[in-house]
Amino acid sequence: MKKSVRSAAVLGGALLLLFFSFLLSLRHGSTYLTTKEFFGAIFGHTGCENAALILTAIRLPRALAALFAGAGLALAGTLLQQVTDNPLAAPNILGINAGAGFFVILSLTFFPALYALLPFAAFCGALLTALCILALSGRLQMGKTAVVLCGVAFSALFGAGISFFSVLDADVLASYTDFSVGGLRGVTMKDLYFPMPIILLCLVGACLLAGKLQLFCLGDTLAASLGVPVRRVRLLALICAAASAAAAVSFAGLLGFVGLLVPHVARRLARNRTRLEILLSPIGGGILLLLADLAGRVIFSPTEVPVGIFTALLGVPFFLSLLLGRKHHA
Repeated sequence: MKKSVRSAAVLGGALLLLFFSFLLSLRHGSTYLTTKEFFGAIFGHTGCENAALILTAIRLPRALAALFAGAGLALAGTLLQQVTDNPLAAPNILGINAGAGFFVILSLTFFPALYALLPFAAFCGALLTALCILALSGRLQMGKTAVVLCGVAFSALFGAGISFFSVLDADVLASYTDFSVGGLRGVTMKDLYFPMPIILLCLVGACLLAGKLQLFCLGDTLAASLGVPVRRVRLLALICAAASAAAAVSFAGLLGFVGLLVPHVARRLARNRTRLEILLSPIGGGILLLLADLAGRVIFSPTEVPVGIFTALLGVPFFLSLLLGRKHHA
């Protein structure tokens, strides 16, 4: 009973922090809104039409984009770390970022006029790359090491492809840079209609798998002896991770370190309760990106700093601390 009360308190506190982060993202931006204008726009008061337009057309889509991008990437990171038993695993380890980036630069090279198709190209590239990795690692008996090594190989392959097309055309490189850094500028509600349901479905799927994923810490052999279909669960979890991350990068670009940093924080708060960890990770990812995007909009206003730069500033020291920690315990 004590554990359930603590879990409810942690989850409730995280949701409350997410709510206030979302409210802050709506409240502040490059255009200053008074408190009267802000709440008047929310409740539809007369005379607040301009403020309402700013909220509904610009800030609300951007806040939702930050929330779902952070949730999708953090969920993907948690699932990858669970099924590979690798605390350094993140969506880019599976080759998702590289696959998305390669398809984007292909689209920019061969269809430069169809700029609106870039999110679709990113999603297809990320998901197809993940499916190729799953198919190849499946032939290698779907082991934890096989998945990681296949991801690294595909990341290197697509990284070389991106470099090749970047060298061929400087204009393509300039256009690709915005996507590679990662940012939420110019995101509209129309951009979110497709990826938001995918991320929510992946979260539901991850929660359904949580009970079996909890046993993965015992090792594949012991988990299988307890009735867990290890290969099937790993496959489903990796598909959820791939689809969730692919949906996020399709509109947010190649945001780094969210899928690495947030799952570790969630794991410490959850204390080895997998279902709670799976719920906390998307919430934490949403909070991180909402606050990072807000900082990028207001600190250097009117200049805007892409949210990917802030996540990198947080993620690189965290990643190095993980590496040093692993070396210390080796």
